[in-house]
Amino acid sequence: MTKYNPDENGLALNRQKLTLDIGNLVKHDNIIYKVVEILDFNTLVGTDVDSGRSKALRINELSPVTTATDELRAVANLDTNSIEDADWVLANQRYEAIKPLLASNGGREAVNQRAIEVGVNPATLYRWLKRYTSLELVSALIPKQRGWREGSSRISDHAEALIKEVINDTYLTKQRSTAQKVIIEVKRRCLARGIEAPHPNTIRARINAISERHVLRGRGYREKAINKFMPAAGHFPETSYPLEVVQIDHTPVDIILVDDIHRQPIGRPYITLAIDIHTRMIVGYYLSFDPPSVTSVAMCLAHSVLPKDEWLALHNVEASWDVWGMMTTIHVDNGADFQSNSLKQSCLMHGINLEYRPVKQPRYGGHIERLIGTFAQEIHDLPGTTFSSVAQRDGYDSEKHAALTKSEFESLLVELICNVYHKRLHTTIGMTPERKWEIGLFGNATTVGHGLPPRPVNRISLLLDFLPSFSRTVQQTGVEVNGLRYYSDVLRGWISATEPDDKSTKRKFIFRQDPRDISAIWFYDPDVKGYYQIPFANLSLPSMSIWEYQQARTEAKKEGMKSVDEHQVLRALTDIRNKVDESKAKTKKARRQYQRRVEHEKGISPANVPAPQINQTQPVTRNKLPIPNSNLLLEDDIEPFSDIS
Repeated sequence: MTKYNPDENGLALNRQKLTLDIGNLVKHDNIIYKVVEILDFNTLVGTDVDSGRSKALRINELSPVTTATDELRAVANLDTNSIEDADWVLANQRYEAIKPLLASNGGREAVNQRAIEVGVNPATLYRWLKRYTSLELVSALIPKQRGWREGSSRISDHAEALIKEVINDTYLTKQRSTAQKVIIEVKRRCLARGIEAPHPNTIRARINAISERHVLRGRGYREKAINKFMPAAGHFPETSYPLEVVQIDHTPVDIILVDDIHRQPIGRPYITLAIDIHTRMIVGYYLSFDPPSVTSVAMCLAHSVLPKDEWLALHNVEASWDVWGMMTTIHVDNGADFQSNSLKQSCLMHGINLEYRPVKQPRYGGHIERLIGTFAQEIHDLPGTTFSSVAQRDGYDSEKHAALTKSEFESLLVELICNVYHKRLHTTIGMTPERKWEIGLFGNATTVGHGLPPRPVNRISLLLDFLPSFSRTVQQTGVEVNGLRYYSDVLRGWISATEPDDKSTKRKFIFRQDPRDISAIWFYDPDVKGYYQIPFANLSLPSMSIWEYQQARTEAKKEGMKSVDEHQVLRALTDIRNKVDESKAKTKKARRQYQRRVEHEKGISPANVPAPQINQTQPVTRNKLPIPNSNLLLEDDIEPFSDIS
């Protein structure tokens, strides 16, 4: 089997973070420094550990120094889907055991006390602490003796569904059956349906993965669950530091935009926004003509966690947006786009608590909804606004007045975030969000700063964690996904591969995809623990989004084709694009479809920010955005907006 070096031919997963606490070691130009003082968001003072000389260092030029072994890095940087559920459960249990020690930086006495509380030896806690802090990844706590069993097979979808069925019917009921009874019932139903019964440990892992709140509610302890997990009516739990809780939500933007070519109306874009509850800082966003989806969440999260200097340069905005780092908790609604396995597993990998808003209780999303309301008010001053209601729009032709393209509007949006919203008095916190953020991190005379959050080292690795994933076998012709074939020599060694412990079963491999451009997929090589991009096997196929491809398949099937092959899809796609090109000057739908394609082909993401163009044919018209009075209220005088269903 051919081996590939991911550093030369692919992408080696690297989830390591640059931790900037006082006393930590960092590397600059291959010299190791000890952090002695944080000057601001961009600069720190480090002491050369060899010469003892101090020097001011630019944070974006630093790299981390880790004590992690190659073996530990290999395990910790596995694809999230390649880790068995039982190992996830055990790693998370270990993380919960050491979490109080991470927050308090406790000494020997604190470790000894915590060891008594969780029932393990203090030496074990020290070992877990060392493994976790070396990389700051929950996957570093996967047990070495078992760890990742290379090539181990997962249970069938039928068995998975049956376990869930039995847990709901037997365990999460007021009868409060034991885990052993669940195991017996799973085996009984598997036998009756001719399904291979999963191992008892697998069933126990599924039970242990259920949150305590759901266990209490399901087993008849509803009031206890409410008292323990639900905050007081009308209030979100108090936060004590930046990035402790981040709320995320989507909404259509109250403005009609125009296409790049004819500058004719193409409709409203969607925006996904993320706000830090403690400071009210906007930590990230994603603007697109695509409806809210798993991809919208991935892009918004990546934008929230990554530094934004290049993003500001891309949109030609002179401002500071010194926000980056992993949040402690993400608070979202119960939409399908927030329920994906890629989101749940990646949050678990990075130690992020994914918390869902109680159903039919909108007050728990009030911060993000008021933020959406605030931005709606600002946008209502722009040409092409749709306002927030028919009554407000009475007598105003939004499409007639539409004037901004997506790129022009996005530049205005970034400026509004950085130079208006972040710098304006916020009545609830009594200061500007930007000042609250600075105090939360650096402190002042009355507040102890929480310190700068860790910075991700590798942008692409972070984005890949949150992108949609799937499993496929590798055949002689490559990999087939939704009727499209992908091939590269990287796959050759895995053609017709079988499971190491079951030679009768074809081995499935993990792939990831950016739905905005399906001309290539990411293949996770389990040997080298790295990713490779696999292009279309048919090189005549153009780049396309998943939405454009689905439309082409639908059109091809309308012609009476029972099975749709790539050539038929290519012809249909060409026909659709020709029709769009012919009619984009005439119809709004065609212009919008064309503009979506243009945006996808740009390939811009928080992990892939191109250098800004110096000479723009269409300069940003910043004077169209009125700068509001800095004394205006922000939240308390804005009615909450409802979410997208």
